[in-house]
Amino acid sequence: MTSHKRRRPGETREMLMEAALTLVGRGRHFASLGIREITRQAEVVPTSFYRHFRSMDDLGLTLVDELGVVLRGMMRETRANVIHADKLMDESVAIFVNHVQSNRNFFTFMAQGLAGESQAIQQGIRNEMQFFARELANDLSNLGLLSHLSDGDLDMTSELVVRTVAFSLTDILSISAEDEEELTRIRRQTTRFLRMIFIGADHWQSG
Repeated sequence: MTSHKRRRPGETREMLMEAALTLVGRGRHFASLGIREITRQAEVVPTSFYRHFRSMDDLGLTLVDELGVVLRGMMRETRANVIHADKLMDESVAIFVNHVQSNRNFFTFMAQGLAGESQAIQQGIRNEMQFFARELANDLSNLGLLSHLSDGDLDMTSELVVRTVAFSLTDILSISAEDEEELTRIRRQTTRFLRMIFIGADHWQSG
């Protein structure tokens, strides 16, 4: 008789999520993955997929939720480390790059999802980015930065910052995690982009 290893509650679900991210990290696009391929990678029977997810979109949206956890962790770290406003951009970009390097599969999934075929996943990621932008606007307000801007223009500035940082994802993910020289270049370039945004915002007159 074949013995089956007992799994803790939720373990199979986590294995399926990890399997999808592993395949994405190997160069597969999430939109092209099939249920059988994911269950094979997770080493579970195909029918077990439907005990945890209704569809591939459902799996993708669950991964978006987990991505949100990663992004919120990044926000907490930024708040803990950025005490002085003059260090905001340098520290924030450095923390972002470090989180991308530590969670490459998640952020590859994010980059794919933003331009992917699934509208549900794409909207889920955009919602996370909008939440991130709102939190950034709150942080800028608490730091006393851009206090001359209206709430709407402060939100617009924050969204532009988030979009700019997200755009750097493809640059970071396209290089080796060990290529420190290129990572330094990307950090400096992204920081310069943000400085230009803040200089423009500093001179912006809210109508």
